[in-house]
Amino acid sequence: MPQPLIFEDQYKRLGLEIFSEKNLENFSGDHFKTDIKVFFIPSGYQLTVDFNHYKTQKPSLFFLTNQHLNLQKGKEESMLLYYNRDFYCIQIHDKEVACDGLLFHNVFEIPFVELDAPETIRIKELFKNIKDELEWKDSSAEEMIRTYVKQIIIRATRKWKKQNLDNDMVRIPGSELDIFRDFSRHLEIHFREKHHVADYADLLHLAPKTLTHKFKNLNLDSPNQFIINRILLEAKRLLYYTDKPVKEVAYDLGYEDPAYFNRLFTNKTGSTPANFKKNYSSGKKYNI
Repeated sequence: MPQPLIFEDQYKRLGLEIFSEKNLENFSGDHFKTDIKVFFIPSGYQLTVDFNHYKTQKPSLFFLTNQHLNLQKGKEESMLLYYNRDFYCIQIHDKEVACDGLLFHNVFEIPFVELDAPETIRIKELFKNIKDELEWKDSSAEEMIRTYVKQIIIRATRKWKKQNLDNDMVRIPGSELDIFRDFSRHLEIHFREKHHVADYADLLHLAPKTLTHKFKNLNLDSPNQFIINRILLEAKRLLYYTDKPVKEVAYDLGYEDPAYFNRLFTNKTGSTPANFKKNYSSGKKYNI
């Protein structure tokens, strides 16, 4: 397996790894679990992100944070760029391309962008530029790499908006977008201890009814449903990927009454937590 290319300076870290049919079995999603990840995947790959299965018909970019990622099949080279927040995270300006921007932790849970042929060439070139900088180890490499990372995220953000916001199913006025981005960011931070719409409305300086109304106007699930979905996703992760008993999973997610958590999980998924832990074998399947 090729040696990973890594930049490290004090708390800042960025790495690039290349995978193909030859070394796919060596991929371990947990190895990069704490990193922000940008994954270029050619067509013909099969992979699982959390509990959703994807088969790429076109080259795609996946944007991942703490999701579980597993590669099952692929021939051509895929490239994984991973970094921590100390290396790249614009939170004060350029919100759309920040680590908490549209591509990461968005309420629509669409972690990928499909690429056409011209865009594929541009993205692969940016990855190559990063690879070159990591190999050269010049004193200016850090700033050059950060510039290339930002270009990837900007280009992908434009694509994501065009593919997911500019259509008949989802139309979000630009003035409203910040609310959903901020709601999603707060949800990712607080879902373990804040379980009610009022908690997030307060963080957004809105009345709970106003927040719910904004979601309804755009034909989205209610904020309450997004909160429940995020809790259930984490519950599934803990049940499937760890050895924690159901009672401990309930406590981890902020439920002092494990019986209540058990009823909530069963009602929403159709399976008790114990049965899910024992019998889970499939998820949603997407051809992209």
